[in-house]
Amino acid sequence: MITVADVGIQFGKQILFQEVNLKFTPGNCYGIIGANGAGKSTFLKIISGESDATRGSVSLGTGERLSVLNQNHFEFDEFTVLDTVLMGHTVLWNLMNEKNSLYEKVDFSEADGLKAAELEARFADLNGWNAESDAAILLSGMKIKEDLHYKLMKDLDGKEKVRVLLAQALFGQPDNLLLDEPTNDLDIETISWLENYLQNFENTVLVVSHDRHFLDSVSTHTVDIDFGKIKLFSGNYSFWYESGQLALRQMKAQNKKADEKKKELLDFIARFSANVSKSKQTTSRKKMLEKLNIEDIQPSSRKYPGIIFKPERLPGNNILEVKNLSKKIEGEFVFKDVEFTVEKDDKIVFVSRDTRAMTAFFEIITGHQKADSGTYEWGQTITQAYLPLDNSDFFNNNVRIVDWLADFSKDTSELYLRGYLGKMLFSGEEIYKTVNVLSGGEKMRCMIAKMMLKEANMLILDTPANHLDLESIQAFNNTLKVFKGNILMSSHDHEFIQTVCNRVIELTPNGIIDKLTDFDDYLTDERVKERQAELYKN
Repeated sequence: MITVADVGIQFGKQILFQEVNLKFTPGNCYGIIGANGAGKSTFLKIISGESDATRGSVSLGTGERLSVLNQNHFEFDEFTVLDTVLMGHTVLWNLMNEKNSLYEKVDFSEADGLKAAELEARFADLNGWNAESDAAILLSGMKIKEDLHYKLMKDLDGKEKVRVLLAQALFGQPDNLLLDEPTNDLDIETISWLENYLQNFENTVLVVSHDRHFLDSVSTHTVDIDFGKIKLFSGNYSFWYESGQLALRQMKAQNKKADEKKKELLDFIARFSANVSKSKQTTSRKKMLEKLNIEDIQPSSRKYPGIIFKPERLPGNNILEVKNLSKKIEGEFVFKDVEFTVEKDDKIVFVSRDTRAMTAFFEIITGHQKADSGTYEWGQTITQAYLPLDNSDFFNNNVRIVDWLADFSKDTSELYLRGYLGKMLFSGEEIYKTVNVLSGGEKMRCMIAKMMLKEANMLILDTPANHLDLESIQAFNNTLKVFKGNILMSSHDHEFIQTVCNRVIELTPNGIIDKLTDFDDYLTDERVKERQAELYKN
């Protein structure tokens, strides 16, 4: 259990939040949301003790242990992978070292024997004899193979380190678990494993994430950081979002009677209660929603960007034909013999076990790279708007945002461009900021404004949720669901894929898998798994 009493923090005159009084209890997972810069990570650091609050206090239950997902990927470079995981349980790790040092003494005395017996008893109480096997099981869940367990952390790549540090945080069933963006650099299968793990975790979890599917799968509550306040709501992210949107619509419907509004809200709660995810948390989550006071449902004060893609013309019958396309990176195929035709209304997600494959494919079909072999041909009616994975080349000068956008617009008047930038939440004097000082999220919103100006009927999106906050991701997702043209995309955001795409193409070094289906069905299709085994066997 974690108790937050009258906590506030400010930097100079800037107040992030104040008068925070919350209690986080065992058996619940609290999804922490808020705009970029609202203070989500800072709040976790205050709870962990890494940062000090300006005022107030944080306390744990008596004798409870707190574990945190470490963000320093180099801290354990001189330790083995297995030892790094074991170090997640500080008390056990220190006990193991003390015990080993004692046994290594040349002049082992009777007093040392008594001390060793005491340490062995404490070691057994902490389930120390199973520690290495428990750590190995966690590493396997994180897809860290056994041959890496005794290698030094410095010999692992960045993505492998992230997985080991996540295993470290989970090790030893901590009483309180703090996870800041735990799904970063994880593939779909590992995220699914983590979702299942947290759904069955019986202690207290606080998690910051931009992955809506993940938040919906694991969270029993939502903690919203907004306008200097931190508020706690029952239900997961989707419940928080949908209920807030419903309350906002009702607030605008001035002619609606109070009893009609109440019935609409109660019906919404009942529907949502019936659809909560299947896990050990289902019963308690359903009870929470059923006893929710409808007065607790309030419109969100969040600002969502106005992302609207309107094709100047709809696509014709010939859209894109790809024949025998292959590409090598560092001497190895990332995809080979790619062949397919894009049909009307296709919204295709491209997946691969090698994330470089999708970027290389998009760069080729947009003319920025050359394939090693094969061809592609766009239909004459097709206009493309491309969102690349790396947009740094677009922002390496010091022009103002409004002038930057003018380079991509037929109408270069400031009034016209201000309309598009306003939709992307750049207001007032903000449009005169220079593009080389923008944050990752601000650059992405500029790129989206550039795409909107194109009025294209084909959107090519390489990991579109990167650097965006939940509000921008939600707005982006909503507009893609109703887009009248074609979409080719890759994404780590499960919700994006499931709600937008109707076709999945998997790129492999030995061919492709091409299925007209939604993403959830693709992940559970046994025929797909058999085909994957064939294509990845080499």
